[in-house]
Amino acid sequence: MSDETVIRAAGCVLWRRAPVPGGLEVALVHRPKYDDWSHPKGKLKRGEEALTAAVREVAEETGTDCRPGPELPATHYEVNGRPKEVRYWAAEARGGRFVPNDEVDRVVWLPPAEARGLLTQDRDRPLVDALMEALHTA
Repeated sequence: MSDETVIRAAGCVLWRRAPVPGGLEVALVHRPKYDDWSHPKGKLKRGEEALTAAVREVAEETGTDCRPGPELPATHYEVNGRPKEVRYWAAEARGGRFVPNDEVDRVVWLPPAEARGLLTQDRDRPLVDALMEALHTA
């Protein structure tokens, strides 16, 4: 399969410090088109670098500015018979305001265990664990 057939996307496991000492929260987005909960992500534009796309998608889907950190494991799956690769980064929320739109109608901030449980796709759950590992070793 040629490299052009792979759907390339990028996103972030977006986190912020929680009000409780030592705690943190993870952001999940609800996409009404699919009625699912996921990490903010989207396809790369032509010529766009993956990290640039990840930060752009966070801003578009959550209204949040973020500071990207370590790269996390990529996910791989098929969409309509084509392979898709989504590269992810840990990213700390730095402010902003969510405004519901056609693509994302809700954003929730949850403790990691609750976020893991709410994610619709099994493939997205290990990213929460990878975030926790990355933050504790950084």
